Amino acid sequence: MKRFIQSGDGYRVGWHPQGSKYQGLVGTDDWAIELTKAELQDFCRLLGQLVDTMVQMETELMDREKISCEAETDLLWLEVEGYPNSYSLRLILNCDRRCEGNWREGIAPKLNLALAEIKEEL
Repeated sequence: MKRFIQSGDGYRVGWHPQGSKYQGLVGTDDWAIELTKAELQDFCRLLGQLVDTMVQMETELMDREKISCEAETDLLWLEVEGYPNSYSLRLILNCDRRCEGNWREGIAPKLNLALAEIKEEL
């Protein structure tokens, strides 16, 4: 397994499989949170589910109708909020660190794509 770091407009992701406690990283240009492998697995899975939900909701909602969707595990909580084609993402860790972060509108789908390579190694 290799070390992986990727960044784009409004997001950063990382994977370091040899990390002692924290192997993953998610964040923006201004902040980042290290994640355990289990937290990163949950983050990837839940983010994928929420992005898919927003794609499906685009045909169900009226043009100016906003939506909020959440997904949670024992380790973390995610929420997307906004229009199906432009929504923000929020993260709260439910573990010993009690961290919180958010990404501006339009970043969640890009972040989901950036995590695709990491998902293959998890």
